[in-house]
Amino acid sequence: MTRRAVVAVAALCLSGTASGETLHDAVAAAYATNPQLAAARARQDALAETPEQARAAGRPIAEADGAGGYSRFDYGKGGSGSVTASLPVWTGGRVASAVRAASRDVAAGAEGVRDTEAAVLETVVGAYADLLYAQQAVAVARADIALLDNQVAEARSRFQLGQATRTDVAQIEAQRESAVSALADAEGAAASIAATYRATVGHVASDLDATPAAPATLPATIEAARRQAVEYSPIVRQQRLAASADGARIDQQRAERNPYIALGGTYGVAVGQGRPGYANAAIAGATLRVPLLTGGLVSSRVRQAEAVYRADRFGIDAAEREAIRLAETAWASLAAAQSRVQANARRAEAAELALKGVRAEYAFSLRTTLDILIADESLRAAQLALARSRSDVLFSQAALLRSVGRLGPESYTS
Repeated sequence: MTRRAVVAVAALCLSGTASGETLHDAVAAAYATNPQLAAARARQDALAETPEQARAAGRPIAEADGAGGYSRFDYGKGGSGSVTASLPVWTGGRVASAVRAASRDVAAGAEGVRDTEAAVLETVVGAYADLLYAQQAVAVARADIALLDNQVAEARSRFQLGQATRTDVAQIEAQRESAVSALADAEGAAASIAATYRATVGHVASDLDATPAAPATLPATIEAARRQAVEYSPIVRQQRLAASADGARIDQQRAERNPYIALGGTYGVAVGQGRPGYANAAIAGATLRVPLLTGGLVSSRVRQAEAVYRADRFGIDAAEREAIRLAETAWASLAAAQSRVQANARRAEAAELALKGVRAEYAFSLRTTLDILIADESLRAAQLALARSRSDVLFSQAALLRSVGRLGPESYTS
């Protein structure tokens, strides 16, 4: 392999022109199959049943009872059956407030599921970025070995011609073995990260697309990031809905002071038991329950609910501040990562040009073997720094999207 071909291979590894598994593919796979997400959705399905259970307290209920037996010393065989029904007419607001509280609990739970989804997808993006860097580190190490193989062969030829010393050959050979060691480390790290990727995404990793498109939902300015964090963050929205649910619970506790009215009736039949034929009876009536004295229990529960609601209001303020802090931190991290990408791209370009120049000057004995080794090491470090900074951009983009409540399966297009 010529020097130009080796450099081209390294550039191809870092430019990501070859297609592979995209970040959209990884996010979609995790969204569909991740067990943590499935568990969160199942818990939300369970929570979604609570409003229906609260409504049941205001609906008619009916039940049937029956009994039968035999006594040789009493009336012989006999049996009875009855049907009882009850219809709440007025619950004093108990049912309505309980339904409101449960419905807002469900809405708050849905925001919790959104946050779980965002956390899982942020982990997916992190695993993708880590594996992408590991794969590129392997590619850089292999390209470096190929380059040094050519350099070793050239140094040996120059030594046989008396144009280089044995020390020059040994230096190049030592550098090559160092590159082999670096390749072993990179392959080991890539295998370990691939295991994490599989556990997170749900399938074995293939070659990754090195140039994922930037998410279209990124905020354009830091002011927009702050505004979206307060408006769309699932943590903030969950806290607001939880406060609303606790506000409804204040009404629920106050309703315990109100009267309760219900209609009810029972129809029963008795057979045997020493009497010919059967006997039946029907009872209908209304039930009125008026709390007169509760020993201060209701008032205490109302005060308790009000205190919880006040705590929730403070919690909203705290959640908004934390959301803004996370958005500002993520914005700063993304800006720094993007600057590093630009700087490291220029660094890699300059290091590649420097290596070419040193090799050309070496051919005219204007440079030493040590100069070549230093230039080669500088190029490899620049390529790895560029790969790492590109991965850092992916990390920071996901963190920013999560902080503003916009990280979802639709964030990354194919």
